[in-house]
Amino acid sequence: MTVETGAPRQDPQQPGSQRAESHARSWRGLGWGFIAKLLLMALVNALGLSIILSAINAEAWGILAASTALLVIADVVYFMKRTLPLKYIYPGLVFLAVFQVFTLAYTGYVAFTNYGTGHAGSMEQAVDAAMIQDERRVEDSPSYPLAIVQNGDELGFAIVDEEGFVEVGTAEDPLEPVDGGAVGENGAPSEVPGWEIVSRAQLFSDPDLQQDVIDIRVPVSDDAEDGSLRTRDGSTAAIYTSSLEWDPEAQTLTDTETGVVYEASDTGNFVAEDGSQLPTGWVVTVGFDNFVRAVTDTTLSGPLLKVTLWTFAFAILTVLTSFGLGLLFAIIYNDPRIRARRTLRTLFILPYAFPAFMSALLWRGMFNREFGIINDWFFFGADINWLGDPWLAKFAVLWVNLWLSYPYWFLVCTGALQALPGETMEAAKVDGAGRWRQFRSITLPMLMVSTAPLAIASFAFNFNNFTIIYMLTEGGPPFPGTSGLGSTDILISAIYNISGVAGGTADYGLASALSIVVFVVVGVISAIAFRQTRKLEEI
Repeated sequence: MTVETGAPRQDPQQPGSQRAESHARSWRGLGWGFIAKLLLMALVNALGLSIILSAINAEAWGILAASTALLVIADVVYFMKRTLPLKYIYPGLVFLAVFQVFTLAYTGYVAFTNYGTGHAGSMEQAVDAAMIQDERRVEDSPSYPLAIVQNGDELGFAIVDEEGFVEVGTAEDPLEPVDGGAVGENGAPSEVPGWEIVSRAQLFSDPDLQQDVIDIRVPVSDDAEDGSLRTRDGSTAAIYTSSLEWDPEAQTLTDTETGVVYEASDTGNFVAEDGSQLPTGWVVTVGFDNFVRAVTDTTLSGPLLKVTLWTFAFAILTVLTSFGLGLLFAIIYNDPRIRARRTLRTLFILPYAFPAFMSALLWRGMFNREFGIINDWFFFGADINWLGDPWLAKFAVLWVNLWLSYPYWFLVCTGALQALPGETMEAAKVDGAGRWRQFRSITLPMLMVSTAPLAIASFAFNFNNFTIIYMLTEGGPPFPGTSGLGSTDILISAIYNISGVAGGTADYGLASALSIVVFVVVGVISAIAFRQTRKLEEI
């Protein structure tokens, strides 16, 4: 008889052993996948925290709230087991919110403001800009030999004062003496402790640095009335002061030389009693003024009406002509009696394979009035101003876009024709239907079921086909008596010109308002058209 001593053995089926095995399995499950997820989420959190800190420094409270919420939700989603579907959906939702919803919302916000040239910042920034623009050199100011100094990304000025001490300052910090500075042979500081002197060669080889040096203003002292140092050439500096005096309580700028008082207005400008105003303003909400101005301003409403009509005509004619030509070629080259059909189909889709902007530039050269091969080869050297005449320019745009677009419809219609049921066509032939009757009553209706949604998408695309307009004609020829808009402009290119992205006076508020109008128009037309396509399916 044997007697067991010591602690009793634990039955593998007991709850304690089951918990131990489950605990062991859970730790064994923390493999490379979990480590990879942990590292990835560490990167996401690091990026999110950097955005949050930047938003705090910039006092962008909206961005701070949104980025904090997105980061917290990401951590909850990817560290909880019950949120498996969201693990796959959440990245798409974030990209949708950032690149679509936010863009639309911000465009809507700008549409109700006066944001543009002269109104691009806050009132404080407008005050600073007005005082800088009004700066004049102090009459008895000496010219100080100047050394441009740099500490990391911070630029500053170093001079030698009347007593021979080296002083250094930045745009934020006024001039202060430094110990241990040395003076060079030209009278400018040659050594500034804690700062690196920018050499002349470095200054002249960097245009951006030159502009930064010209723009910088270093206060002479803590009192703004003492003026600030400025330089025109980077070698000498002088003291400049502004004749404008800012009263933050009354929100007025007073010209101390003339006595004119400029008051802050509701339109975001400093306006005097005689109606004159300072060139620099600030961003304010203007309500529906941009939408009303697009309709009531005679310098805009007339050209915009012409542009709108041409936009609809351009989009509709492009879809109809390219669809018709593509369908014609598809029917021809779907006939089995045509030899070398594959080779011919390849040749016909070549325009679709070329980049659109390159093709537009190529055709622009071919339509050149003096050197283009269109006039030389096909019109015996005639002087035809294709891109300078309003109607000829529109014809050229439609022709080039037809050349670029029909291969797409050729491919679509070829596939649709090959997918048609042969039994239906055979039955029509037995009933005595001719080719035209077969096409009109069977082929075309069945094609429209599959191609109508693509035609709607093509209309929306051509409604905003900026590339062909800008690369071929740049919207020209311009309307007489107007600036910025031309005979071949469509709404998207007109918005581009109004926005001032290409240079000139910018009006982002009006451009955003027009963008919203275009968005609504295309959306409404597409919704109505898609509802109509359901009737084709019923037929």
